[in-house]
Amino acid sequence: MSVSSDLPSRAELLREMLWAGRQMSTSTIMLHQAVADRLGLHPTDHKCADLLHINGPMTAGELADLTGLTTGAITGVIDRLEAADFVRREDDPDDRRRVIVRVVPKSLHRVGRLFQSLAAAMVELCGHYTDRELATILDFMTRSREVARQETMKLRQTGPSRKREASGVRRRRPAGPRRVG
Repeated sequence: MSVSSDLPSRAELLREMLWAGRQMSTSTIMLHQAVADRLGLHPTDHKCADLLHINGPMTAGELADLTGLTTGAITGVIDRLEAADFVRREDDPDDRRRVIVRVVPKSLHRVGRLFQSLAAAMVELCGHYTDRELATILDFMTRSREVARQETMKLRQTGPSRKREASGVRRRRPAGPRRVG
């Protein structure tokens, strides 16, 4: 859709924005799945490593808070990332009871190579927009990211047991012999 003086109605624009957002989200997930596959990782593991790269070393609990994942799930993520030589655990020099998770610097080169073509294509795409338009797009992307983060946290607060209760789905009993008596 090109922007002109004959703009569609606001309702039509919003509908198109939501549709484009869904398509972009799916394309992004598929891209990160492909990257994770090339790295031998799960997409969640790949993105957790990215969060560690962006935010710097942190504890497993801090990473769990940042992602909204449980500490148990994060332990599995860190185990897999450590086995694949993407992160390492180090003792916290200020508190021997804590462990800090840090990205292994050489792993950044493996990941970076996979994004070189995308980065070049995005720079070329940005060339089609004025600085003012890019500032608006950046503002929208920044605000969208925050909306998505807040919605993720809302969803994480309603764990599986609450979902089952809300949907009326009852939990199945484990398979095995039943007690008679």
